[in-house]
Amino acid sequence: MSEQDQIVFIVDDDEDIRSSLSRALTKRGYNVKSFESADVFLNAYDPDQSGCLVLDYGMPGMNGLQLQERLAQKDYLLPIIFITGHGGVPESVQAIKAGAIDFLEKPFRQSLLLEHIDAALKEDQKARASRARMNSVHARVDTLTKREWEIAHMMAQDSSNTSSKQIGLSLNISPRTVDHHRARILEKMQVASVAELVHLLITAGLVSK
Repeated sequence: MSEQDQIVFIVDDDEDIRSSLSRALTKRGYNVKSFESADVFLNAYDPDQSGCLVLDYGMPGMNGLQLQERLAQKDYLLPIIFITGHGGVPESVQAIKAGAIDFLEKPFRQSLLLEHIDAALKEDQKARASRARMNSVHARVDTLTKREWEIAHMMAQDSSNTSSKQIGLSLNISPRTVDHHRARILEKMQVASVAELVHLLITAGLVSK
């Protein structure tokens, strides 16, 4: 997904802020969508849409921190830049600890916001690419039979000490049968070697180092 496909979402109950930010960002080539409340944004947001969120902290109803928490609960990937006119240190610390890019107090320099938006959009692309890779690995693992996964797991847990003979003895099957399973595992996992398989499974968090 290119940066042109990404959207800067603005959620702020102040219409003047929404309008001025939307104009300024659109003028600089960003795709922008604005919302007057957290609830309206949540109802409209498609989690498959890449971008970032410029979020007001102090809104009536669901505030910015509560929206951040809701997005995390739904496992939505969306970097957040908080803007606020009355947030304090505890709120900013809480937001940053929960993964926000930054917590900017109004009035803020527009150039600073632009820097954070660019960083957030890049972070979102990286996170989505990483998740897509992990989903691909899990999808491939799901194609393995129970026996194939058992052997793959043994290979990955101790790749230096898992010959076909050793695995066969452990599972009470012949080395030739293990060889057959090995070939099928590498084919299904779309890797060329046991070392590549091990790296893939460790990276996906399916086995420990």
